[in-house]
Amino acid sequence: MKKVLIVMVALLAMVAFVSGVVAQDKKAEPAKAADKPKAEKPKAPKASGAVVAYEAGKTIKIKAKDKELAFDIAADAKVTGEVKEGAKVTVTYKKDGDKMVATAIAVPVAKKPKVEKKEKKEEKK
Repeated sequence: MKKVLIVMVALLAMVAFVSGVVAQDKKAEPAKAADKPKAEKPKAPKASGAVVAYEAGKTIKIKAKDKELAFDIAADAKVTGEVKEGAKVTVTYKKDGDKMVATAIAVPVAKKPKVEKKEKKEEKK
């Protein structure tokens, strides 16, 4: 009976250690996949500057660092904010032959200044 008990304990210990090794192998496989370089999309080029001319849905021309850049606007271009002459914008574009086609136009929104807490406290008194 003693021998059977010793054999059972030995088998139980062996199973416990083997299952731990198997569990470690399964976790190691996703780590290998993470090490492989992913096929990243090349980032679309961007240009920022002040709007010189703008025709909604057709063209936009901006002045960026001492040069003017002209873009055709794609039919599915995403326009955020109000685009008008003189406004600062960021144009995301793609090259189509020798033309630059705007895929997104963003006008940064001016942040409202926060009201200080001291002023609020004085109003409550």
